[in-house]
Amino acid sequence: MFIGSATAFFASTTGLFQNDMKRVIAYSTCSQLGYMVFACGLSSYEVGVFHLSNHAFFKALLFLGAGSVIHAVADEQDMRKMGGLRNLLPFTYSIMLIGSLALMGFPFLTGFYSKDTILEVAYAKYTIWGHFSYYLGTFAAFFTAFYSIRLLFLVFLAEPNGHKVIILNAHEGSWRMTFPLFILSLFSISIGFLTRDLFIGFGTDFWGMSIFVLPQNYTLSDIEFIDLFHKLLPLLISIFGASFAYFLYSFGLDYFYKIKKTPNFKRFYNFLNRKWYFDRLYNEIIGQASLNISYHFAYKNLDRGIIEKFGPSGIVTTILSIINTLNNLQSGYIYHYLFLFVFFIIVIIYMALLWSSLVSLNLILFLCIVLICLE
Repeated sequence: MFIGSATAFFASTTGLFQNDMKRVIAYSTCSQLGYMVFACGLSSYEVGVFHLSNHAFFKALLFLGAGSVIHAVADEQDMRKMGGLRNLLPFTYSIMLIGSLALMGFPFLTGFYSKDTILEVAYAKYTIWGHFSYYLGTFAAFFTAFYSIRLLFLVFLAEPNGHKVIILNAHEGSWRMTFPLFILSLFSISIGFLTRDLFIGFGTDFWGMSIFVLPQNYTLSDIEFIDLFHKLLPLLISIFGASFAYFLYSFGLDYFYKIKKTPNFKRFYNFLNRKWYFDRLYNEIIGQASLNISYHFAYKNLDRGIIEKFGPSGIVTTILSIINTLNNLQSGYIYHYLFLFVFFIIVIIYMALLWSSLVSLNLILFLCIVLICLE
């Protein structure tokens, strides 16, 4: 429960100041996955799958809508180089608005029915961890609403910031691109309402015996008795986040610009934009340490050490040593060659006698005397 709510909060804060359009939507996906794990931690597996099903439609709508925008502006993904596309791409703006509202849990759209249910089930636990996770998820809803409206404003509502030629040539895609968006927009509006009784309605036999929850962990029925304030709080927070983003980017840009120039905000911006420095910590502590171990042990000691010494380098070194020894035997003096000639004849004879099992101590002594005399 805590991991899911913390993931929802972390990913939503990370998406606040991302500038890549698809990256904003991707971090919202991570945040919504946190809600699903959150629901599973509450033993409300049917609610988690319900949110998964709802999320599939409006998130597919947002990603394909982002693809339509990127296609229209010559493959540009930086939202800071867009703006003014509301009149040029009215259909894409409409479906992106529907998808964003469904994502932030606007009343009676798809995301509203599942996300608010997860938060209500968390509060209905009436435990410290349940209430803590409830508030984490509620703050995540605020950030989700903020970056959703921020995306819409920077891409469609702001003054054009891109290249003039690209903005003037922006156009809607063909019917092959727009028709799937239209179908997904219909589901993003209605599928949550149409399937709520199927997934989480009381008495539904949709799940059969596939989900079992202990009676003491079943709190879905308790959400009916939560006070009105905590039922409405996630919705009010989402509306406040959306309104705050709209007024900030519509009327407060000059003041917001002054705040962004301050050193404290720059540190805060970098902290969120760089994903709480998780990537840096992971790369420096885990990744770099693994690379160092791999270099010193696997590469230097194993690959260039043991394997090389007993493999290619060892074989080459041994052969070169033998060749150098043989080269040293070729001194150019005849008596050296005669000595080697007689020595190896004696060795061959000795080996032949040894092979035939006729060797004796006298023969060995005789060979030793001959070698001494030749020396």
